[in-house]
Amino acid sequence: MFSKLLIANRGEIACRIIRTARRLGIRTVAVYSDADGDALHVTLADEAVRIGPANAAESYLSIERVIEAARAVRADAIHPGYGFLSENADFAGAVAAAGIVFVGPPPEAIRAMGLKDAAKALMEQSGVPVVPGYHGEQQDPEFLAARAAEIGYPVLIKARAGGGGKGMRRVERREDFGSALEAAQREAQGSFGDGGVLIEKYLTRPRHIEVQIFGAGTRFGHGERADMFAGNQLRQIF
Repeated sequence: MFSKLLIANRGEIACRIIRTARRLGIRTVAVYSDADGDALHVTLADEAVRIGPANAAESYLSIERVIEAARAVRADAIHPGYGFLSENADFAGAVAAAGIVFVGPPPEAIRAMGLKDAAKALMEQSGVPVVPGYHGEQQDPEFLAARAAEIGYPVLIKARAGGGGKGMRRVERREDFGSALEAAQREAQGSFGDGGVLIEKYLTRPRHIEVQIFGAGTRFGHGERADMFAGNQLRQIF
């Protein structure tokens, strides 16, 4: 088990990780931007490191700055929380290349399932039913509006990266699609560094069955084991 953990996130998820790490006897390091230097997660952690300005692209979404912070405090593990870099395969790979434990799935698993559009395409290839919609590469607004009309309203615009409801908009009418798309893409870009979206038929009376998938016994660079949930990027270890 590692001894010092850097949490590459903020807010409630960072606080939860810090509290659990403390119960396990692991020292924690918070990161913060100029916008949240006095936030709760900063005061809860054993140490805190500034990683950049308020703009998330220059702080929480910067792979280089997060790894630099981990090296500066000699952290031997990084927990990404959810959102931000948690589903970024390049980040997971860069952490491992730096000789630091990444608390989460290996890069190849993130690449396969980290983006909703790629995951849906993989499920279709495997014969798994998916919600009707469009999850291709074309992101032109007029093209997406035409696909939404074909699917039939109401539709759901959904960011292909990240989670937590960021970059998601329900659209009831054709005339509202353009503004909703713009808002979803802007939020997705700001939250995940990826403005790509997919369009799904909005199910008004769904029956929801959720399955959590475990990836057990994954080996990282230093030989540590970490079991993790694949769902919302919440790790079993925390």
